[in-house]
Formats: sequence, structure tokens, C-alpha cells
Amino acid sequence: MKFLPLTPNGSTPVRALTIAGTDSGGGAGIQADSRTMAMCGVHACVAVAAVTVQNTVGVSGFHEIPPHVVADQVRTVVGDIGIGASKTGMLASTAIIEAVTSVCVEVGIGRDASIPLVVDPVCASMHGDPLLHAEALDAIRNTLFPIATIVTPNLDEIRLITGIDVIDDATARRAAEALHALGAQWALVKGGHLRTSDNSTDILFDGDTILEFTSPRIDTGNDHGGGDTLAAAITCALANGYSVPDAVAFGKDWVTECLAASYDLGAGHGPVSPLWRLSR
Repeated sequence: MKFLPLTPNGSTPVRALTIAGTDSGGGAGIQADSRTMAMCGVHACVAVAAVTVQNTVGVSGFHEIPPHVVADQVRTVVGDIGIGASKTGMLASTAIIEAVTSVCVEVGIGRDASIPLVVDPVCASMHGDPLLHAEALDAIRNTLFPIATIVTPNLDEIRLITGIDVIDDATARRAAEALHALGAQWALVKGGHLRTSDNSTDILFDGDTILEFTSPRIDTGNDHGGGDTLAAAITCALANGYSVPDAVAFGKDWVTECLAASYDLGAGHGPVSPLWRLSR
């Protein structure tokens, strides 16, 4: 695959910001975002929105960071360090989503601003444990999506947000149209969990054109953090000046390699691994 350019030693690398929750098991969330950004040669800045209590088996609880503290983290980082792109992950509540949306508009992050925003609308863990208060779905639809450069929900999140159950290519296209209608500049429907063939096909839609990105399906149960890793890789590519379609192509290749390098961990689902790049 094509790598992002690495910054020479002693030079300031490209920067990106993740606004998300932690994963105490290290497989997803801010930990996955930071690993991917580092392996892509990007300096990772973080705004912690929630702290989860989880391992490879499941999530047993989470603690929300006060919304003004989340916003202050974003404001402080952008004002001093500067970033090329940002992403969101677990935001947990309506109040945090509203605070993040407001500060992003304030500092120039979003679809109509200079800093692209990738919205990964984390609603639940891969085990089905809730990571978002149910009433916050309206805030995702009506507040966060309209400022997104691209949204990257998984199939369960698509069902919660749009009511569409993606089961084939036709429903995937309907879902892409429904997601785009909520205001995002681009909508990505990921096909990794749609096991209808030996390939995994993602659909990207900008309101006019549907683009498809296909890769071989990796047969592994160790896919924890896959969605976070894909969104983080897309963010890294956008921070490097890639167009959205090119960034999605890069992210698709990246997460496929990470799935192939996934490893066992604990008693449940192990993580996808960007550490594969260390051997290339």
C-alpha cells in the first residue's frame, strides 16, 4: 500500500486531533487512534470525552468528562499546536456532542471550515454495550452530522441513526443516501460486517456520486478497534492534504493490513494492529 510521508527527524510532523473516549484495554478509542496516527507519521493530539471501564470481553461502565473540559481541550490544542484534521469517536452524551460541535465551529473544524472533520458516531461497543445515551442520537443526527466532512458509522450505528438495516448492496446505497441527507459532506457505509461475499466493499457518497472501495475480507475474530482505526487513518490522510476519496482508499488499505496483523488478547476479541508497519 502507499504510505503517508514521514517527517524527517527533528522536523515538526503533521498533527491531527482525536476527540473520543479511552479504552482501558487498549484496543479501541483514543488508544487505537493514537497508535494509528503514530504509525502513519502523524502527531496525535487528544481531547478525552469519556473514560471507559472495559477489556476484551466488554464494557462495564464509563465516566463522562464535563462538556466544558472537552471543549477546552479542543480549543487549547488548536490554538497552540494547530492541526490538519480532526476526528470524533465516543462522545457519550447530548451535552458533550453539543459542546464539541460548538467548539469545532469556533476553531474552524468541519465541512465548511479549513480543518476536515471525520465523525465516527460511536454508539455501542462491538459487544453491544452502550457507549452513548439513547437520547443523544438526535444530537448526532441534528448537531454533529451537519458539520462533518465525512461520517463513518458501522452497520449497527447506521440502523440506530437512520433506521435502515443494511443487508445487501441496495440497502447499503439507501443508507448512504440517508446518512448524507443528515448533512455530512460525504457518507461512508462500511461493508466489513456485511458477510455476503469474500470481499469487503465500502460505499462512499457525496450526494451525487457513489464510489466503491473493495478489499479481500480478512477472516479474524480479532477486530476490536477496527472502526476507530479506519476513521483515524482517514483523518491522517486528510491531515496530509488528501481528497476525501483518496483518504478513504488509504484508510481502507490501512485497516485491511491492521486486520491481517490482528492478535489474540485476553479472553475476548483481540485488537486490529497498526504495528504491522514496523516490519515493512
